[in-house]
Amino acid sequence: MEDIAVQPPQSATWQVHLDRTMWVGGVRGLMLQALHPLAMLGVWQNSNFQEDPFGRLRRTADFVGRVTFGSPEEADEIGRRVRGIHRALRVRDPQTGRTHRVDDPELLLWVHCAEVSSYLEVARRGGLGLSERQADRYLYEQRRSATYVGLHLDDVPGSCAELDAYFKQVRPSLRVTPEAVSTVRFLLWPRLPRELRALSPGKPLYFPFGALCYYTLPGWARRMYGVLPEVPQAAVTAALKAFRLGLNSLPEPLHDRAFMPATRQMLQASRERLGAAGYDVRKGLKGLTDPRRWPRAGR
Repeated sequence: MEDIAVQPPQSATWQVHLDRTMWVGGVRGLMLQALHPLAMLGVWQNSNFQEDPFGRLRRTADFVGRVTFGSPEEADEIGRRVRGIHRALRVRDPQTGRTHRVDDPELLLWVHCAEVSSYLEVARRGGLGLSERQADRYLYEQRRSATYVGLHLDDVPGSCAELDAYFKQVRPSLRVTPEAVSTVRFLLWPRLPRELRALSPGKPLYFPFGALCYYTLPGWARRMYGVLPEVPQAAVTAALKAFRLGLNSLPEPLHDRAFMPATRQMLQASRERLGAAGYDVRKGLKGLTDPRRWPRAGR
């Protein structure tokens, strides 16, 4: 099965990564990652994030898609590409004057944990019915994804308890820098890239989405930022469930238009491989969250 997709339809990863709350989880993950001063500086000094925030999100979606639904060859290729880019980049800490590597394991681990915790927590809160055992399984499976950016499997939290312990350990080193505040404010009200400027009249509609991402942050992270006034968390959960219901109802071809062309091609190739292996792909990849669409031998 691993010849067809890095993570098979039977995996917990498949359940989480096909849920449309991933868009909320992706932006939430960026907001959470910004609390690590060096990780934030790494983005600030080495990317065009503020010129092209949607491009950053789509490139992340492409990486996540390839190390989930792609073939082992596709995952290995993007892993080599990402590691090569990170290997050449440096971060200068203006407070200490020290220069750090972007591929420092500490930074890579923080980015990974902020990301996967956001995907998992937002999906579960939005209504994806994962048990504790399945949540642990998701994090265990995501250790493999972490190896593609250069982390060692054994150094990555593989359960909810291990992830909680990691966050408890790293929290004293987190802080709100001017760059972090600027990033969160920007994610709440981004500047549209040139090719999307025609959508500017609809830009105010983005703010509720950005606010939803912000309000799904852990309470300790929101208290650190203090960017928006607190609202009842029950209302946040209700909004997240409504968002999930709406986006999950979109047909897969329509939803996939949000991805880069190369990502759409990769997903189509995955459907073709799975179809040839006996999976019923008439309802797309998302349809394969239903075990009844698996080959009889896979049940």
